[in-house]
Amino acid sequence: MTMPKKGSISVSVFVPVYNEQYFVAASLDRLKILAESELCSRIEVIVVDDGSTDRTPQVLERFRRQEALRSADGASRKLTWLFLRHEANRGKGAAVRTALKHATGEVSVIHDADLEYHPKDILRMLRVFIEQPADAVFGSRFAGSEVRRVLMYRHQLGNKFLTCLCNLMSNLNLSDVWTCYKAVRTSLLKSIPLCADDFRLEPELAIKLAKRRARIFEIPIDYFGRSYEEGKKIGWKDGLRALAAIARFWMSDELYADDDPGVGIQARLALAPRYIAWVADTLRPLCGERVIEVGSGLGRVALQLIPRESFTATDINPLCLEELERIAAGRPYLTAAYFDLGAAAAPGSAQISADTVLCTNVLEHLDDDRGALVRLRALLAEGGRVVLTVPNGPGNFGTLDQILGHRRRYSADDLRRVARAAGFEVESLTGFNRLGSLAWFLNGRILRRKSFGLVQIALLDLMSPLMKRLDRWIPLPPLDLVAVLSPIPGEKTDLTDAAGAPQTGALPAARAA
Repeated sequence: MTMPKKGSISVSVFVPVYNEQYFVAASLDRLKILAESELCSRIEVIVVDDGSTDRTPQVLERFRRQEALRSADGASRKLTWLFLRHEANRGKGAAVRTALKHATGEVSVIHDADLEYHPKDILRMLRVFIEQPADAVFGSRFAGSEVRRVLMYRHQLGNKFLTCLCNLMSNLNLSDVWTCYKAVRTSLLKSIPLCADDFRLEPELAIKLAKRRARIFEIPIDYFGRSYEEGKKIGWKDGLRALAAIARFWMSDELYADDDPGVGIQARLALAPRYIAWVADTLRPLCGERVIEVGSGLGRVALQLIPRESFTATDINPLCLEELERIAAGRPYLTAAYFDLGAAAAPGSAQISADTVLCTNVLEHLDDDRGALVRLRALLAEGGRVVLTVPNGPGNFGTLDQILGHRRRYSADDLRRVARAAGFEVESLTGFNRLGSLAWFLNGRILRRKSFGLVQIALLDLMSPLMKRLDRWIPLPPLDLVAVLSPIPGEKTDLTDAAGAPQTGALPAARAA
């Protein structure tokens, strides 16, 4: 959910620690500055000892006992501490994932256990979340900080090269990908499947945030770097690993920590922007100025169809709703709302009507498709239309349909029949993506696959402009049917659910974006 604008914010601070017996106590003590600020409503510091082999565990235990005594003496409970330990060294990324499991703050930020960064800059980062619709804030050591220790020019050159390469792959313009100070909304961070165990976490997080279309901000921070004699750990081997990591995460579509295969396939299709543009170009001339989209998913098509006078994007998946709410931030014409087409509308909800109800690849998921169309009709304003896409060809039903939860694929006659039963006439009916039906048959019926391969997605994206021009001439059945449905004048349709309650067609009140 998008962060509300307010005067203070709760924060979880992750502190990965490995063999920092001389620095960690002072570094943790510095974090108390956060409790002195009105910007922080609550601070939880989660310290993860990543299998230290020096006296770090003893230092942390002494610090924990001291803070417990201070708390018992009536010290402020605004700042709390949690100490965790890995029995063996697993790396910074693994320590961050362990801390993330326990995070309850609105924003999570990573803080190193050495003294290279000062937590006063965390306060400046938090202010961005309060004042801007930020999803993430990076602290840059190279963006004009007030104080920066002069040290290791060749190291800085390597950093800038890797940052440039990461920016090229992610299409960001960050000045410091390898900064420790990264603050991310906790709900967003928990929804990203992080897998890097070591410093490869840095490009992984930047690239996956970019692919999730997160709103990333950057501020200058002070930096007091250490030399290798003083304990700096990152070296040239980490640079080589970073190169491989940038390539790996650039190709990866593992962007959502969700077991819904539909979300996974949507994420993979997002790697084919030309195909999504083709879909949007097909739907755009059919839509009016006041649109309700039922089943918006991750909002990739919605982004192509706005701006409009009003556009309400709906879904039932919490992860998709959070994505839609983030997209809606800063777009006054766009609203995200929960709406379950397979159930009666919630009583007492806000009335919303539209000149166009857009429903793409949803009807095939529902047992009662006729009832769903009745509910879509109830959302329409006078003279409105339903724009519908459904999968074509019952004979093409295969493993891809099963994994996506499809109940059926439609023929043109099937669609006309169910539309007529719901009180609609089919104003127009066209086919879409004829070459795609061959790929669907090959993958779902012959190879019995449960997802598309990345190479296939790349080919789809590459070929989409040509397929768009040649689609009508390809002698194959279409993959999808695109229909425009108009209510039959004077047709009386039963708008009651199975329990006999009237269905108003209302949408639940949209959550603030």
